[in-house]
Order: sequence, then C-alpha cells, then structure tokens
Amino acid sequence: MSKYNLLWIYINATFKKQEVDSLTLSFDDIHTILSFPIDHSFLNAKRELLTYGYEVKKISLKNRQIIFQKSPSK
Repeated sequence: MSKYNLLWIYINATFKKQEVDSLTLSFDDIHTILSFPIDHSFLNAKRELLTYGYEVKKISLKNRQIIFQKSPSK
C-alpha cells in the first residue's frame, strides 16, 4: 500500500463527483488530505494514479500546486 493511497482515493472520488476533466490541488490541500506534506517520493508514486485512470499534468513549485487530469487512455 502506498503512502499516497488516500490522495489517489480523494482524486478518484472528486473526479467522479464533479465530472471534470482536470483538478488542481495546492500543496496545502494535499497536506490536509494526507496529514503529511508531499516530498520527492511523490515523483515516483504519481505513476500509481494511472491505475485509477488519472495522471499528473503539471507540478508547479512556484504556485505550490499540482494539476491532475483524466488519462487520455480512459
């Protein structure tokens, strides 16, 4: 089980509930969801999100946010 599973479940539920093509979460939002801040391990773990049919579109360190989108294959 990945330490990011709660985030993946949150993203999956949000996409299904809101029926949107992209979702932007701030680093603070992610910290609230996970109860810990993201770190460099997120870069490897983000591939796990593909299992749910979503992917990381952009990580903005300047704006401290991550944009998620539906995977093109889904």
